[in-house]
Amino acid sequence: MNFDFKDIHIGELIYKRVEECDIDLSRISNFFKCTDKEIQQMFRDRDMKAETIMKWSKLLGYDFFRIYSQHLILYAPQANTRLFVADEKKTQLPKFRKNIYTIGIINFLIELIETGEKTKLQVVNEYNIPKTTLYKWLDKYGKNTKLRNDV
Repeated sequence: MNFDFKDIHIGELIYKRVEECDIDLSRISNFFKCTDKEIQQMFRDRDMKAETIMKWSKLLGYDFFRIYSQHLILYAPQANTRLFVADEKKTQLPKFRKNIYTIGIINFLIELIETGEKTKLQVVNEYNIPKTTLYKWLDKYGKNTKLRNDV
């Protein structure tokens, strides 16, 4: 599945998952303590509160936040680490490893190159992927050899 991480419509994605799971609308309404009409509106919403997305994630057994994380990996500029060095020790927020590329992201980028949709240089520049990392991926997984997506 080719997914456009630039254009996230969370309501549509949730609706697709509801269909996949074949969950009755009345069960969803009971879970959310709202009407069927309000649930239908959520399916039309392009964005929604984090608390609501969390509830959907729990109900449907799918991490919808991961979609936004992948967007950040692909499209957010790298932070200037020198600006944040002093603040790094002061933060009380959880710390995460930088630049974690999932199997899906690696396959997506390799496919862009192999289909000719983008050049290697375009991928490096547009997605802030280090050249050495991209070339390692291409050597290891390229030429129509895909990573297994067992997740």
